[in-house]
Amino acid sequence: MDKIELLRQLTAAHPENAQTWYLLGMEYAEAGDIALALSAYAEALQHGADDLKPSIAAALAQLSARAGSDGAGTGAGSASGSETARASGDSSESGDERDRRQPLTVGSMSADADANHGPDYGAKDRARTPGMGLRVLQGGVTELRRPVEPNRVTFADVGGLEDVKRSIDMKIIQPFTTPGLFTKFKKKVGGGILLYGPPGCGKTFIARATAGECGASFVSVHISDILGKYVGESEENLHAVFTTARAQRPSVLFFDEIDTLGYSRAKSTSQPMRGVIDQLLMEMEGATTDMDRILLIGSTNTPWDVDPAFKRPGRFDKLIFVAPPDLPARAHIFRLKLDGRPLGRIDVDALARQTDLYSGADIENVVEVATERVINGILESGVERPIEMRDLEAAIADTKPSTVNWLRTVKNYVKYANQDGQYNDVEAFLRKYRSL
Repeated sequence: MDKIELLRQLTAAHPENAQTWYLLGMEYAEAGDIALALSAYAEALQHGADDLKPSIAAALAQLSARAGSDGAGTGAGSASGSETARASGDSSESGDERDRRQPLTVGSMSADADANHGPDYGAKDRARTPGMGLRVLQGGVTELRRPVEPNRVTFADVGGLEDVKRSIDMKIIQPFTTPGLFTKFKKKVGGGILLYGPPGCGKTFIARATAGECGASFVSVHISDILGKYVGESEENLHAVFTTARAQRPSVLFFDEIDTLGYSRAKSTSQPMRGVIDQLLMEMEGATTDMDRILLIGSTNTPWDVDPAFKRPGRFDKLIFVAPPDLPARAHIFRLKLDGRPLGRIDVDALARQTDLYSGADIENVVEVATERVINGILESGVERPIEMRDLEAAIADTKPSTVNWLRTVKNYVKYANQDGQYNDVEAFLRKYRSL
């Protein structure tokens, strides 16, 4: 994910944040997308405070001069001059005069775009088309739509995992929602947690739910968003992610598969990755780092591969085991996955009892296998019928839980590498399954 894509996601989540629109305009200007830069600056002006407007005005003037020198036509220059006048905050202009003024808009935006849709960001190539210019709309009409903020996921959407929810609530959510109490006791609001457990058990989903409970912006970071092909590019991308998160406080930074970025330096033979690990450690807790009201959540299937420096207090200072879904959680997942399908008499509680140690992904696979079985039967017989209990039970008989191999692997780490107690939660879970 490059800077522009990251900033676009943040403007979609927080359309009234002028600083993010301003940064997006700067990135578009640097990339040569003058039309999209003008649109972003216009949105920044609409929501910006007075102290930000001089910066926007200067950026617009720079953009105007650049458009003229590149032979981009007088349209862009006119727009820059108009926006600069708005940024200066001319108090002599009355509200009626502003209402009568016809706004200028970028030609790549759709005039009849639906109000629930944002700018046509997919038109980067069209924005570079020579002679595109600007168009005048009828008074009071603007083509730049603010993206609708997506619905938030909360803990109410997460089935089961009550112990995990309680741990996250005390460590993360309460400091965000009741900051006064924590400030009184000089307790830092922010920090990091590391979610670990078998694949497919909902680590990413519960991270999104945590952001929803906090009312914070959620930024998901993958290794492909960070790594670059040039020396120093990966470190720069990582710094940009944290800079953007700090501008959007409160925010949640979610590092999916953190072991790929924070792989143990004792095991790694890659010199370039050492620089990325050092940069990530510095961003999380360095001499000049400000992480107040920024939550870091990492997820991994292999916590033993994460560099020990990440697991000390001040970074990912709490490891939370996300176990396979318990009985109520499995029943809840079956209800979710079966919802909207043609069904006969289904006993989800009985299905949950038959799927011990199944992950959420395993349960989804059971439903898909059963659905495929029904469709094949309909195609062969020509008689349509709903999904019955026998179809789901046959699918369970044909599948196995994918978590067993992971649990057998972690059992060795619990036995031989748990001197500091970081795997105590797994140890307590494994006591119920001595046959593994």
